[in-house]
Amino acid sequence: MDSFNISEHTHTRKNLLTGEWILVSPHRTKRPWQGKVEDLQQNIRPEYDEFCYLCPGNKRAGDQTNPKYHDPFTFVNDFASLIKDAPDGNMNVDDMLLAESSSGICKVVVFSPNHKLTLPELKVFEIEKIIELWCEEIIDISKDKTIKYIQIFENKGEIMGCSNPHPHGQIWAQNSIPLEVAKESKQQKLYYEKHGESLLSAYLNVELKQKDRVVYENNSFVVIVPFWAIWPYETILISKRHVTNLVEFNTSERRDLAIAIKEITTRYDNLFQISFPYSSGIHQAPVNEGNCAEWHWHMHFYPPLLRSATVKKFMVGYELLANPQRDITPEMAAETLKKVSSIHYKEHV
Repeated sequence: MDSFNISEHTHTRKNLLTGEWILVSPHRTKRPWQGKVEDLQQNIRPEYDEFCYLCPGNKRAGDQTNPKYHDPFTFVNDFASLIKDAPDGNMNVDDMLLAESSSGICKVVVFSPNHKLTLPELKVFEIEKIIELWCEEIIDISKDKTIKYIQIFENKGEIMGCSNPHPHGQIWAQNSIPLEVAKESKQQKLYYEKHGESLLSAYLNVELKQKDRVVYENNSFVVIVPFWAIWPYETILISKRHVTNLVEFNTSERRDLAIAIKEITTRYDNLFQISFPYSSGIHQAPVNEGNCAEWHWHMHFYPPLLRSATVKKFMVGYELLANPQRDITPEMAAETLKKVSSIHYKEHV
């Protein structure tokens, strides 16, 4: 009988940040594909679109009008999922039907006045300006002591639910700790209390020794296809220094972060020569919750594409009812991303 080989045989892997497990089936990459293939839509847009509610000077979906901005800017979402003045309250019917009121604020972060550009097509100094704006928002929103968590994220591409192609992200701040953050808080705290260092510091040491899943590294950050990745080309961007919140990074680290973000998003676009869809988001310590020394800042990228620009990974059947599962191993995905150019394919046109 063959000895176990993680590159060839079915196995499960533990997600250190959530405590959950994922099924990996590398032998399935050899099966023929007869799944859904779609026509590619050419994504050619103007620098300014008079009908876009995020372009400078245009009227938004509500009654507000955008300033003729030149740098990134934010505004309160005109159709926010969280509302600041939502009334307090709860419901409990026989400990079976449970509900609690939620409140907070949702803001839109417009990355650039240029309608046709996406994050990887921006210059490093332009991404630095976005990071600075994120920091300003974190500081300002944290002044509201009812806010417990600030989630910064981006949905890129129609298949990720992005309703407007103009380059933008969002900030949702709420009066409670979201589910995924709570899971990561628990695992990081358990490790920190036992070992006296952050979970991701220890994990980084292992990954930097092995190098098998490292896609990119600079002085301050490492981009890795995590050992427990669920999505085909999922990555995690981790700070080398144990920092709990984005605002703690110094000027040099913020520039390195901008470079790392541009690096991985450019490699994504170059992988299939398209504007690569993904959902990305920053995970950091809760706010107004006291000392959260166990927290280690990181950023997730969850892209859905699998074999080509037209073949997506779907979470169906077993994934929905039993356990997350993947075919292509994280090591294979990392090797593919490492080989992709870091110069955006449009620059060659």
